[in-house]
Amino acid sequence: MRKLTCTILAMLAAALVGCVTINVYFPEAAAQKAADQFIGTVIDGSGQKAPPATDKNAPAHDTPPPAHQPSATLLDLLVPAAYAADVPDLRVQTPAVQAIHDRMRARFEATLQALLDSGAVGFTRDGMVAMRDASKVPLAERAQASATVADENRDRAALYREIANANNHPEWEAQIRATFAQTWIEHAHAGWYYQDTSGAWQRK
Repeated sequence: MRKLTCTILAMLAAALVGCVTINVYFPEAAAQKAADQFIGTVIDGSGQKAPPATDKNAPAHDTPPPAHQPSATLLDLLVPAAYAADVPDLRVQTPAVQAIHDRMRARFEATLQALLDSGAVGFTRDGMVAMRDASKVPLAERAQASATVADENRDRAALYREIANANNHPEWEAQIRATFAQTWIEHAHAGWYYQDTSGAWQRK
């Protein structure tokens, strides 16, 4: 009888696992907040550090668990609680992200802001920057301007990749890039250029 019971439970467990689909959704709201804070400190900050992110491994509070808790169901045992949350945390603060932030902030103050103010460079629709009108840059400074664009794009690509990898979801990189792309444009100062969804340059 005991063997039959174990067999039935094993079959039930297999059936439940087969029916349960675990979906980890991209945390769009968390990504938007992270992008807003990161970009805000790069463009409008005064040497501020990148915003700290919530540590998803830290306990939510110090309150002890209730004295009595209902016993776990079979589904609880089969599906870890980490996968049950509808919206996962987004880890943003890593040493690599901080290093990227510091480089971008320094570059913005040294050269990129002037290039954006002049209209020579603009924000692209894919979260990068591009030389829009090289004639706005004196001939003697064009090589440096091109290097600034290349360095900025290298850091931006690394940023989107690092955030995705830090959250163990490299497949989120495209969504993180899209979120940041829109947020760069939202933070653009009046007079700066950006690309609309068709790729045409617009002036803010």
